[in-house]
Amino acid sequence: MLKPIRNKKEYREALDRIYKLMQKDLKVNSKEYNELEILSILVDDYESKRFPIGLPDPVEAIQFRLEQLNLDQLFFNHRSEA
Repeated sequence: MLKPIRNKKEYREALDRIYKLMQKDLKVNSKEYNELEILSILVDDYESKRFPIGLPDPVEAIQFRLEQLNLDQLFFNHRSEA
């Protein structure tokens, strides 16, 4: 029976089960497919409560994205010339 995940042991067990289910070729709406979907929802809920991720600083987020696009040097060099 599926139930909420309340501790690390249950969390690890759910992750193990998800991994095993994902190795199979599941048919949509089969019993195991539905189990995988429900376990995924439960794990997501557990993770969002136990490991919250805060919002990034807007300036740091922009700088990070510019670095990913290799535009950071171009952007900062242009600003220093102004």
